[in-house]
Amino acid sequence: MRGRMNWRMDGEFIVIIHKLLRHPLVLSLKMIAHHKVTNRLDHSIGVAYRSYKLAKRLGLNHESVARAALLHDLFVETRTDIAQLMMGSHNAAHPRLALQNAKTLCTLSPKEEDIILSHMFLCTIESWVVTLVDKWCAIGERTRLITYP
Repeated sequence: MRGRMNWRMDGEFIVIIHKLLRHPLVLSLKMIAHHKVTNRLDHSIGVAYRSYKLAKRLGLNHESVARAALLHDLFVETRTDIAQLMMGSHNAAHPRLALQNAKTLCTLSPKEEDIILSHMFLCTIESWVVTLVDKWCAIGERTRLITYP
């Protein structure tokens, strides 16, 4: 799972995320810099696809993992905005903001809610998958081992 993965060629993955990927709020993430070398949308898709592939390989609920991973960073607030919200640190607040926003887009299963909320702090094996892949993508993006088209 190194470098570029062509998620656009994976029909099952597309079916799982296509409605979410068309939503204006999700698409707006393209305009937000992320990890200093990519944007939040490409990062989220990268995390979603890699998490989906890993969850599928492990026999987990890969559909919930893909959806939750796509939405795990669904927030537009800056670190300064988050500090002003008095919700705690960025790492504590952004999963809650992402979950609030995700709930406006679609109905989430309890597992999907848990994955989004706990992707910074491990709780279930599915959230562990997304957390692991999220960190792996962040490192890959910063070192340019992972790039997005």
